[in-house]
Amino acid sequence: MMKIDLHTHILPHDWPDLDAKYGYSGFVRLDHYKPCCARMMIGDHVFREITDNVWNPKRRIEECDRAGVSLQVLSTVPVMFSYWAKPADALDLSRRLNDHIAEVVRNHSKRFAGLGTIPMQDRIDTLNLDNASLQPVWSAAEQLNAAIFVHPWDMLGRERMPKYWLPWLVGMPAETSLAICSMIFGGVFERFPKLRVAFAHGGGAFPFTVGRVEHAFHVRPDLVAIDNETNPRKYLARGDENGDPTPARFYVDSLVHDADALKMLLKLFGAQRVAFGSDYPFPLGEAHPGELIESMQELSAKEKVQILSETTREFLGLS
Repeated sequence: MMKIDLHTHILPHDWPDLDAKYGYSGFVRLDHYKPCCARMMIGDHVFREITDNVWNPKRRIEECDRAGVSLQVLSTVPVMFSYWAKPADALDLSRRLNDHIAEVVRNHSKRFAGLGTIPMQDRIDTLNLDNASLQPVWSAAEQLNAAIFVHPWDMLGRERMPKYWLPWLVGMPAETSLAICSMIFGGVFERFPKLRVAFAHGGGAFPFTVGRVEHAFHVRPDLVAIDNETNPRKYLARGDENGDPTPARFYVDSLVHDADALKMLLKLFGAQRVAFGSDYPFPLGEAHPGELIESMQELSAKEKVQILSETTREFLGLS
């Protein structure tokens, strides 16, 4: 059974000292302090230790073969977004990261596809995804038929979560829910009906609070429905007047680490909008990519094929 992994991360083996290149601090550098291993450094702080499967395509392919993954979709590591940096510097960094991904895809076109990152300095940072300044981005993506994968970073309330890895465990799911709610309530999907957007980590906290979100829409429309009068649940999978299933308006990946949570995702979004994603090769990812989906006996063979490969193929327009 073919497996296409929508959610994986990659970095180049090395890059220049960006603090020196741009003239101010805060950028990530790699310290290859021993073979097949490196530290991601921000100043003197160790952000994360990584192994060569982050940058070595040959190693990635070997691990994909063992897991039965046919193709990985590559994206950069979120800490590299650098939305806090000067626009020209973030543009230079984005080009460097994107050129590297493009090179890996060219050299191994049967095993990898790529997602680029764009410098969003004037639009993201402290803004939500319904902000008017983002309209040109959504418009261009729709016109180009480009797919957008939303991955959280600079998590909500980080200053209150110094311990227990809480920014990743609490902040990321909240950040993703904020992104989804902003796009729904802000009417982004109404203005750009052909826009294809997928959200990481199963949509974060959104699927498990959608009842609360819909209830608020009904009881306080004066607060919730001021920019979009469409019921939030209508963006999820549903049957039409003939009982035929209608897919959800946006996608989520399958990375929820729990069979019951995945069942709920499939009920809310439908298999056509849930894409296999593993977060390879990081610790919060799925240790054996695709294992949860493959282990669920209640899923039909057709549903497993849809989730493991076809949803991502359709989302990205892969042949």
